[in-house]
Amino acid sequence: MQKNIILVGLMGAGKSTIGRQLARRCKKVFYDSDTVIVERTGVSIPTIFDIEGEDGFRDREELVIEELSQLSDIVLATGGGSLLRESNRRCLKKSDGQVVYLRASAEQLYSRIKHDKNRPLMQTENPLQTLRDLLKVREGYYLEVADLVVPTGRQRASTISRHIIQRLKKLQDRSHANTRT
Repeated sequence: MQKNIILVGLMGAGKSTIGRQLARRCKKVFYDSDTVIVERTGVSIPTIFDIEGEDGFRDREELVIEELSQLSDIVLATGGGSLLRESNRRCLKKSDGQVVYLRASAEQLYSRIKHDKNRPLMQTENPLQTLRDLLKVREGYYLEVADLVVPTGRQRASTISRHIIQRLKKLQDRSHANTRT
């Protein structure tokens, strides 16, 4: 598999977990845009939100995504809100990568992240409703850039990563066949 693999989806969709497995299986380097931001700033994402607000965090995220999307042989897990910015959507569309939307229901996402205190947008009175609202706003952006949509449901990450590799190979084979005709 020659192209980069870029994972998009809401928090809790499995981007980091599945991304690590994809990188290992495809012999690519794994990057998580959130982790890169934390490593570079030396503080947690909630701290960045507290000091700089969401806009400050999104500015940092935009720079990291632009930089990482120019690398080769990588798997990139993007932040759940990264596609709110049109510049990030454009960047991912023009990158040499195949974008995979990891899709899950708000209820599935909530069951995975309800105890995670490092999710600033979940520190609300009704986190499940917040997830529903976020999904309503963001899903169109995920679908706009996705080459492939993969439900993450109840399957294990290893099963999902194998499934993604199979489907991406089919996409590449089809694309390659179309360029020859």
